[in-house]
Amino acid sequence: MKVLKYILFIVLILVIGLSIYVAVQPNEYKFSRARTIEAPVSVIYNKVNDFKQWPEFSPWLEQDKEATLTYSDNTVGEGASYTWNGEILGEGTMTTLNTANNSLINQKIEFIKPFEANADIDWTFEPLEKETKVTWHMKGQLDFVTKLFTLFTGSIESSTGPDFERGLFKLDSVVQADMKVYSIKTEGTTQHSGGYYIYNTKSCKFGDFKKNMTAMLPKVGAYAMTHNVTMAGPPFILYHKWDEENDAVMFSTCVPTTSKITTIDENILTGQLESFRAVKTVLKGDYSNLKEAWETTMKYIADNNLTMVEGGSMLETYLTDPMSELNPAKWVTEIYVEVE
Repeated sequence: MKVLKYILFIVLILVIGLSIYVAVQPNEYKFSRARTIEAPVSVIYNKVNDFKQWPEFSPWLEQDKEATLTYSDNTVGEGASYTWNGEILGEGTMTTLNTANNSLINQKIEFIKPFEANADIDWTFEPLEKETKVTWHMKGQLDFVTKLFTLFTGSIESSTGPDFERGLFKLDSVVQADMKVYSIKTEGTTQHSGGYYIYNTKSCKFGDFKKNMTAMLPKVGAYAMTHNVTMAGPPFILYHKWDEENDAVMFSTCVPTTSKITTIDENILTGQLESFRAVKTVLKGDYSNLKEAWETTMKYIADNNLTMVEGGSMLETYLTDPMSELNPAKWVTEIYVEVE
């Protein structure tokens, strides 16, 4: 009996000691994980800010693919929420509380089953030169039971941090894939209306084309704006010579105008396109796919027994401004090749 009392006394001391130890542990936890993603900040922010896109990168939904999701009427921005219910994940709700466009998303996560708890989630987005630093933060309160539980299973950070890292890795992969989406469609023959335009011209090697084009086109647009020239549509490239054998291309960067313009800059000239019959192809996606779009156009011409006009017009019209639409998957370019 004395031995049993002694054992109980020892156990009581251990329990009291453990309780004191647990009680003096911090009542709060806070941690974060970050990843630098090569993408515009707006593309990443819009992905995270829309709960309907979370299944693409959520590390928890990846673990429980059978979980059911219920969305609120609004899935984007402040007030948006979704509830999950799964055998592995249990049940809970995520709600967006506040947002600051392209810089911050503040959310609250509430666990309902198998236990009740809640935490604050913050996403911060820091634009760099060609990348965006995305940081995923989590903080919350620890009650006695939770502190006791983490004493044996590890901290909230040790158990959840790897999930954050996995989620950011998947977010990076999904964003990269989204930006590479493109489509090419040849719409057949059409009548291009032609018209007046102002332009500058250059000949160069193919390797220097992109550098020259991106430097020249803004100058033509700037001339139109500073001289109050009314533009009649989106800018375009007019190809005069395309000689792959000799690595040479001659082209003009053009801005269409509503009337004939007399320019006062010797480097900015005025031209006119007569209306012409053309094969039209539409590329939706990054300009890196233009080579394939041109090849598709030429194949359509050959397959349909059409004849290109020697010295005829070949245009690349940019319907989307990359300065305002940063996601290359949404850029729209039209190709026109003159045919008989």
